[in-house]
Amino acid sequence: MDYKAYIAERLPVEGVSREEIEESISVPPDAGLGDYALPCFKFAKILRKPPVRIAEELAAAFPGDGVISGAEAVNGYLNFKIDRRGLAEDTLSRITREGERYGSSSLGAGKTVCIDYSSVNIAKPFHIGHLSTTVLGGALYRIYAFLGYRVVGINHLGDYGTQFGKLISAYKRWGDRDEVQRGGIHAINDLYVRFNREATEEMEAEAREYFRLIESGDEEAVGLFGWFKQLTLDYVQTIYEKLHVSFDSYAGESFYIDKMEPVIGELQEKGLLTESRGAKIVDLEPYGMPPFLVLRSDGASLYGTRDLAAAFYRKQVYDFDKCLYVVAYQQNLHFKQLFKVIELMGKDWAKDMVHVAYGMVSLEDGAMSTRQGKVVWLEDVLDRCVEKALSIISEKNPALENKEEVAEKVGVGAVMFGALCNNKIKDIVFSYEKALNFDGETSVYVQYTCARASSVLAKAGEYGAFSCPEPNEQEFGLVRALADFPDTVRAAAEKYEPSLIARFAVDIAQKFNKFYFDCKILQAESEERKAFRLALTRATLTALTNALTLLGIGVPEKM
Repeated sequence: MDYKAYIAERLPVEGVSREEIEESISVPPDAGLGDYALPCFKFAKILRKPPVRIAEELAAAFPGDGVISGAEAVNGYLNFKIDRRGLAEDTLSRITREGERYGSSSLGAGKTVCIDYSSVNIAKPFHIGHLSTTVLGGALYRIYAFLGYRVVGINHLGDYGTQFGKLISAYKRWGDRDEVQRGGIHAINDLYVRFNREATEEMEAEAREYFRLIESGDEEAVGLFGWFKQLTLDYVQTIYEKLHVSFDSYAGESFYIDKMEPVIGELQEKGLLTESRGAKIVDLEPYGMPPFLVLRSDGASLYGTRDLAAAFYRKQVYDFDKCLYVVAYQQNLHFKQLFKVIELMGKDWAKDMVHVAYGMVSLEDGAMSTRQGKVVWLEDVLDRCVEKALSIISEKNPALENKEEVAEKVGVGAVMFGALCNNKIKDIVFSYEKALNFDGETSVYVQYTCARASSVLAKAGEYGAFSCPEPNEQEFGLVRALADFPDTVRAAAEKYEPSLIARFAVDIAQKFNKFYFDCKILQAESEERKAFRLALTRATLTALTNALTLLGIGVPEKM
């Protein structure tokens, strides 16, 4: 719960907005003074009264309820105390009642969000640079769906360009169908790399001709390209299944080739298209940006042209309320240009388009660089993390059943959490050791906490209805944090920041473990306290499971 907002809504101050009151509320340095405090000094000039009197009058008028027990005036401050017992009862009852839907809402009912993420290139394996767009997009998909939105996940495939002519040329020179079928995407990539290494002018010309044949519908060229595309999709699907990611559309660049002309025509009709050195551009210099290139001097389109057509198609087909592009921050300028062009075309929905930028991923031994030959395939990172997880689990709990299944959840979850736990715009240096730390701020720590809570509940067996005694500090700290989950989910959607949910999960795990070690659960001093602590344990497991599920991370029952 956002207590500051809750207090501000119930605390009218003449001449002061609710937002100003909320911003002024803080947490006192001494917990004995209260849970929140409002300094009244800044209101003295507006209300023409001394701060001490303002605080006293506001305290007398503030309505106590099951959330805030009351307000106390102290030397010009208005101190608030949360009704701990009431909050505990409300929070645990709600979590018990809502279960796997705890944190969800109907906020997005009747609204549509399109999310463009992952966007792999045909004939190229998944490298670690694709990790962030894929898991960020997948998390945002689940978060918006959890909030009641209709979500359309779009994998805008890179499936258009002369590189596919090069691939056909390489295959016809050196490829064997059976070997390529067996080797899949890595065999295709090897052919492409060899072409670029050995290319002559004659081979480049041949590649351009093969791409022309694809565009003109030549049966053999289109058939080969379709085969390469299917091999790629078969491969990436195995990665997506590991990452618990799915899509509603695989409409890639080639899908929009016949949809560009109406948009280009509209640019022309509205006087936005001008010529520059034979190319067709939209001049964005008045807006502090380079020109947006629509057609090259030879009449060929660019990926920006296809992005423009894709935006119009998505608005027409899905009538989105928001359209998100989960793409690295290197493309900041491109999306500013794209959105500005749509705005200049008079489309009010340009304001609903958002570039969700993120930082780069590298390993500890150096930045991922295709030019320097340091490409790291994502499948190798996932496999290595699963292997290390299995080794650690086998050492810690050799008798554990289904160790391989648990290691898969732990290892893959560690990679995903590594890309989701920090602010999305930060560059990430991925460390296997840190990601698999059972005691650090990791998914493994959160998963282990879930397993601990599950173990406590399994030992307890059935327990009766709980009532809420006055919570002690550890109990209340945990309850208060659990109550924040619905607001955390909404904030993650508003800010496009799944990291808020990841940090919530770590915070809850830390608070639960402190509660676990400081408070006896199964040997509590009374049956009432035992039932309450078991309910608190189950509520923790529910909230952590929901949080990890939104991030796409599995939750083992035992570890």
